Amino acid sequence: MRKAVQLFVACALVILPGTSVAVENFDGTWHTKLTCPPKRGTEGYTWNFDSVILNNNLRGSRGTEGEPGSFVLEGKVAPDGTAKLSGSGIILSRKYARGVFAHKGEEYSYEVKAQFKETEGTGTRDEGLGIVGRPCTFEFVKQQAAPQTGGH
Repeated sequence: MRKAVQLFVACALVILPGTSVAVENFDGTWHTKLTCPPKRGTEGYTWNFDSVILNNNLRGSRGTEGEPGSFVLEGKVAPDGTAKLSGSGIILSRKYARGVFAHKGEEYSYEVKAQFKETEGTGTRDEGLGIVGRPCTFEFVKQQAAPQTGGH
């Protein structure tokens, strides 16, 4: 029995470091592109902003948080790269917002299913029943870290 426990611990020590490396792979700055196509009289738009993944937590924002036209994307990225993110914002103009009650200053939110790989990722907005939502897409590209300069 003791040898079985020792073998289990030895295997765990060999496997776990590889797992943590995979998890840390996603940490960094990711250029984020959100594209929402036109839908039934609502104009389409494309936003570009940076998101940061730190300890598997993604957070990105556009505009001044809390102000009309702002948007925040956040959520957890699993070790396999799958992510369930939440997008929320405040409407700036009705011409880009769907829904009878959509007006400037109104808050909105939706879920995003995403998949990250080593240097890129994609995501899609949950459209709900498709009446108010539209098929927005997300593209993520990991940015290169600035090179370290030598010298102590």
